[in-house]
Amino acid sequence: MDPSKVSIFKTYDKPRGEGGSNSFATFMIIGPVCFFLGMLFSSFPYDYPLLWTTEATPAAYYDQLEIHLRFLHASPPIIARILHIAITVGFVGFFIKLFKPSEANLLFDGASLVLYLIAVVVYITNIVKGLRIVTLGVYGVPEGDTEIAIGREDSLRVLAASNTILALILVGVLVLQAGQWYAERKDLDEAIKYEKEQEEKAATKSPKTGSHVTRSVSKKKQ
Repeated sequence: MDPSKVSIFKTYDKPRGEGGSNSFATFMIIGPVCFFLGMLFSSFPYDYPLLWTTEATPAAYYDQLEIHLRFLHASPPIIARILHIAITVGFVGFFIKLFKPSEANLLFDGASLVLYLIAVVVYITNIVKGLRIVTLGVYGVPEGDTEIAIGREDSLRVLAASNTILALILVGVLVLQAGQWYAERKDLDEAIKYEKEQEEKAATKSPKTGSHVTRSVSKKKQ
């Protein structure tokens, strides 16, 4: 077999072999992120009047929003367990991709993991805490010396803003994963192009080498 063709096959095989586990790990990251974005999108109709309109929000709307948030917080334990399992699946996907990191993994997956951690922190410190405050109805009471007491309307706006911030962070994770796929695809195309150029150069040089050897052999026979 021609050595130039063997090198091309190696170029194809290596990314495919590595891409098997990486593609599955990427799916383990993108799946939970899209799941969380879907949950946040379902809350967007409730958050929209608090953040994105200039009209005054009626007091009855805050009562309706409180009922909705209390219902969410009082969900059966299986709901929270499914959510925590989805969060864990995302972390497992990052650990698989960063087990043997390459340059692209450290850049894109490392930044994605940082954003994912920030999203989890925002979820725990802002959203979960906000749901507890709404359920208890203890607005304007600071839990510590460094905390500032805020009223009912401001607490609900902070909770809505936390949902928006969390959505933007998760979109950033998707953008980084898409950027990693594009960069790896670009490197693969350039490697294949380079191998093909080397094969064409070797093919153009081989006839000249063969004719030169044939002429030298014929001269020796004469």
